[in-house]
Amino acid sequence: MLTLKRIAALVLVCTLTLVYIPRADATAYDDHPKLVIILVLDQFRADYLERYRADFKARGFNLFLSHGAWFPDCYFDYANTETAPGHATIGTGAYTDGHGIGGNSWWDLARSKDHPVTSVEDERYSLVGMPAGEKTTPGSSPLNLLASTVGDELRLDTLGQSEVFGVSLKDRAAILPAGAAANGAFWIDSRSGRFITSTYYMRQLPDWVEAFDDSGRIQQARQEAGTMINTGSFFNDVGPTPAAVSYELDFAKALITSEQLGKRSTPDLLTISISSTDILGHRVGPDSPEQRAMVDAVDADLNDFFDWLDKNIDGGLGNVWIALTADHGIAPVPSVAAKLGLNAAGIDMKKLSDDVNYALNEKFSPGEQVQYLLPDQTLPYMELNPPAFDRAGINEQEAEEAVQRALPAAFDDLAKPPGQTTAQTTPPSPATAKLPPAPRLVRSFTRLQMATSADLPNTDFGRIIAHSYTPNGGWYVMIVAQAFQMAGSSNQTGTNHFTPYSYDRHVPLAFWGAPFAPGTYRGRVGPVDIAATFASLLGVNQPSASVGQILTQALKPASAVVYPKPPAPRARRRVHTATTPEASEKKP
Repeated sequence: MLTLKRIAALVLVCTLTLVYIPRADATAYDDHPKLVIILVLDQFRADYLERYRADFKARGFNLFLSHGAWFPDCYFDYANTETAPGHATIGTGAYTDGHGIGGNSWWDLARSKDHPVTSVEDERYSLVGMPAGEKTTPGSSPLNLLASTVGDELRLDTLGQSEVFGVSLKDRAAILPAGAAANGAFWIDSRSGRFITSTYYMRQLPDWVEAFDDSGRIQQARQEAGTMINTGSFFNDVGPTPAAVSYELDFAKALITSEQLGKRSTPDLLTISISSTDILGHRVGPDSPEQRAMVDAVDADLNDFFDWLDKNIDGGLGNVWIALTADHGIAPVPSVAAKLGLNAAGIDMKKLSDDVNYALNEKFSPGEQVQYLLPDQTLPYMELNPPAFDRAGINEQEAEEAVQRALPAAFDDLAKPPGQTTAQTTPPSPATAKLPPAPRLVRSFTRLQMATSADLPNTDFGRIIAHSYTPNGGWYVMIVAQAFQMAGSSNQTGTNHFTPYSYDRHVPLAFWGAPFAPGTYRGRVGPVDIAATFASLLGVNQPSASVGQILTQALKPASAVVYPKPPAPRARRRVHTATTPEASEKKP
């Protein structure tokens, strides 16, 4: 019979085999966590999680809302709220003035005179895995990213033992948060839906990626999306449906399995950016039932993905850290905002550009039609054509200030109803409750003002503008129109994001993992805090331009951090010494 002393000893042994309590200073070098995931929802305002919380089941979003550390007051601290800058900020813990990514694309006449270069375009490389007959150049890389990411720092600190990957439907969303030292980044060919990469990472796709592309999963996604008729664009057909979310997460599972993420003595890191919320959101806006259905579908798919991680990562989900955030928010559809009385006017970008260009010709080259502005202008930056100014002997400061002076009159002209010479100021007719929305310029800032912070307001708004400075590209002027205004018409059904206003800057921030104390933490934080917090917990350097804060308010005491039992050590393979002369000759 067992004595009480032997029973107590057995209980102690069983307890110690069930859990592993790391040292108080546990970091990446103590075999925990196994995997770090930065999960980005493209175009996802934080208020979605409050508005639709009653819809959420199981442990999709509830993993964070009910069991994780949830920060409902997270805002980007810059004005250029687009996809590429957002993803760069999340990975680097810096804003545009630190990482350099000012937009999804911009004119760089030193690299191309016929099209804007994208944020990840790199003509030195080629695309890998493109269907036969399709263009493979230019390739993609983190060339324009001027700062390291938390993944880069993990690779540096572990001397390459940790592996880092990025996945998205979009190239910029796969590449920028993962960083320059990533082992790989994968995104889809927009036409076929096949996952591809660039020679920056590898000369050919791994066998497992080719197997995934050839598995029939693309056809399954089309069937689930109800788009079996191929229009030549998987991105447009399947992208705005929940089928694309499960398709992308299935690829992430294949990557984790095939690259053996979570199987090393140091942690691996994976960034996943779900693009479908953005593709659909631009079309229908944040308040549509279609977008709510998409949010609910993402919730279900995340639940399945977390269940899969629990079964396939050594030690289960308890050995995984996950950060949840978004790259930007979104404005309401202008027609919806206008109905509620907001001045949600559309901005005719062609007319605005033509009026500014006319004013520049009147000042610098009367009677001529010099193109002082580059084509295809998009907000928030108006991009200048330096060679045109150079030929007239005009320097950058004079050029940008001339554009700045021309903008108020150009906006006034936009506000004039067709056929009217002045802006509409007469009272509305009895049948009309309010005057129609009219474009209105709030402020503008030259590149040189932003670069030096000269003349920027010494306010929170001024700081947001300063954080939006980019050295990439050429000369430009940043335009800040009134809130709820965007390119297009006032009655359009779609919407956009690019402003310094809170609806574009408000995104979720939440963490799951052993170091995080569950709870709701109120007070301003930012996506820059992800890289800082993870770097601190991993015991690695913060990224090179990081300005984030370590979110200590959501961290457990180190002594209270408990991880699941580590896997049993693997037996070392015995290396036999060659004993024959032939074998000895083959030894290096």
